[in-house]
Amino acid sequence: MRANPTPAEQKLWLALRANRFENRQFTRQTVIAPYIVDFASKAARLIIEVDGDTHSAQDRYEAQRTEFLESLGYRVIRFGNPDVMGNMEGVLDAIAQALREPPSLQPSPQGGREQR
Repeated sequence: MRANPTPAEQKLWLALRANRFENRQFTRQTVIAPYIVDFASKAARLIIEVDGDTHSAQDRYEAQRTEFLESLGYRVIRFGNPDVMGNMEGVLDAIAQALREPPSLQPSPQGGREQR
């Protein structure tokens, strides 16, 4: 996927890469075992997913995946390809808002989740 991103992923990556956005470091196609996420700011504990048409058929898988990533203390936000391609300003505003808000869940010492 890294060598052949979707047009929406490429467009968003151009806005996020090299600390261009909110002076935050993002990586793309990052492994957070056992998953690969589209974009991540590990310091901000934020994962950004850009979903294409294939994701709508995988609702249960995506819910389990999101729950697992949140159990590690990450916040997961999702955008559809049409959002990125047609409303980049709105997408970047939503990401900026997510960066300003701390994650609501922190990993507990036992490996589960606990409320802040």
